[in-house]
Amino acid sequence: MRNAYLETLYDLAQNDPCVLAMISDNGAIVYDKYRRDLPKQYINAGISEANMVGMAAGLAERGKIPFAYTIGAFLAYRAYEFIMNDVCLQNENVKLVGIGEGVSYSLLGSSHHTIFDVPALRALPNLTILSPASPLEVKKCVRAVYEIQGPVYLRLGTNREPEVYESADYDFEVGKGVVLKDGTDVTLVSTGSIVYDVLQAEKALEAQGISTRVVNIHTLKPFDREIIIESAAKTKAIVTVEEQTIYGGLGSMVAEVLAEEGIAIKFRRIGLTDRPHGFCTWVWKA
Repeated sequence: MRNAYLETLYDLAQNDPCVLAMISDNGAIVYDKYRRDLPKQYINAGISEANMVGMAAGLAERGKIPFAYTIGAFLAYRAYEFIMNDVCLQNENVKLVGIGEGVSYSLLGSSHHTIFDVPALRALPNLTILSPASPLEVKKCVRAVYEIQGPVYLRLGTNREPEVYESADYDFEVGKGVVLKDGTDVTLVSTGSIVYDVLQAEKALEAQGISTRVVNIHTLKPFDREIIIESAAKTKAIVTVEEQTIYGGLGSMVAEVLAEEGIAIKFRRIGLTDRPHGFCTWVWKA
C-alpha cells in the first residue's frame, strides 16, 4: 500500500506543482525519488507531527495541496488538536495520510498501533475518511483524495499487502461500498487491508455450505448506509471485521444504521476491545 501511495502521489505532483509531500522525519528513504526529482514539492517537518499539520493548514490556505504523511498513531493522536482546529474546523484542503493501520507495526508496540484513529477522527466536521483494502484501491483513493476539496484522512497499511481485486476495472466512488462477493446467509463487512483475510474466511464458510456476502467499505466517512440496508435485506446476519477498536469504529457505524433504520437482524462485531489488564485482544463482541 505504501508503494502504491508514493507512486500515485509522485504522478500527481509531476503534473501539479501545488501538490506537496510532507513528512515528519519518517519514511525519508522511501521518498528518495520524490525528493530527488521534485525537491521544491517536498517538506520534512522533522519529528513534530502537530507542527506539520499546522504547516499543512497554512500551505492549504495559500492554495497548495499538502499530503501530510506519518505513522497513523502519531498523526491521529499527537496532532489531534491541530487537525481539529487548523484543518477540519477551517475546512482546509489538507490531506492527512496515516501509515501503519491497525497493528501493522506490531513489534514496535502499542505506541505505534493505529487502532483508535477512526473513532477519534470521525467526529470531526468536514473530514472525509478513506480506508482502502489493497494497493489497487490505494491508487484510486489517492486520486480521489486529490480531487476532493477539503480535509481527508487516508488510512494505509505499511507495505506488501495482498491484492483483493483482479484488476483496476471496477467501479470506485467515494462514499460507496463495494460488494466483493454476493451471498444469502451472512454478510461480512470489513475495511482496510484485513479485507483480504475476510475473503479467506469467506472461502472457509462457503466450504461449510454457508453462502457469504462480502462488503468492502473503503470510505468510512461519508458512510454508505444503503449497502448495509441492502445487505440486511439479502442475508440473515451481519458480521463486521476490523483491525481497530470496535468502539466507534466500523462495527459501531453499521450498528448505528441498523438501529436508526429499525432493522432487526443478527449482528456481531469482530475487532479489538478493552481488557482489564489494559491491553487489547481480538474477541467476539455482541
